Amino acid sequence: MSKDAEQSPAEIAGRIFVVRGRRVMLDSDLAQLYGVPTKRLNEQVRRNQDRFPGDFLISLTDQEVMRSRSQFATLNVGRGHNVKHRPLGFTEHGAIMAATILNSPRAVQMTVFVVRAFVKMRESLLVNAVLARDVAALKSRVDTLDAETRKQFDQVFEAILGLSGPARGRQ
Repeated sequence: MSKDAEQSPAEIAGRIFVVRGRRVMLDSDLAQLYGVPTKRLNEQVRRNQDRFPGDFLISLTDQEVMRSRSQFATLNVGRGHNVKHRPLGFTEHGAIMAATILNSPRAVQMTVFVVRAFVKMRESLLVNAVLARDVAALKSRVDTLDAETRKQFDQVFEAILGLSGPARGRQ
């Protein structure tokens, strides 16, 4: 089994970026996971444009490419190594559709990992949003308490942060 096939959904989730408020995977990363050259993936997308509406696929703008430049590999010298076209960003549904147009066992197998990575990311964002909401609600309630009680809550919050953060001077 190849290195890509051994990647966990968490590792694949590291290849998912937020562009224009959407979680997407770049064409080069998706092509690598599916075991095809990026050129072949994009060729199949062009041949099957009706399968990729705007909520499945986006073309990055020049500004988005420049902002994400550090995430792309350094350009290589020589023919055929440099990025000639703006990257495409595949949403979760676009990644699944890409597997169907490639029609290879590898693409179908890797789609399971890609979907799990998108789900893992969505769950993580949901947990963080719920936690942030709960902390904000608790903070607003604490602000209405008298000064002495607020001081006690501040001490409790500091203790919780101390336990949840990295060990600082603990043995």
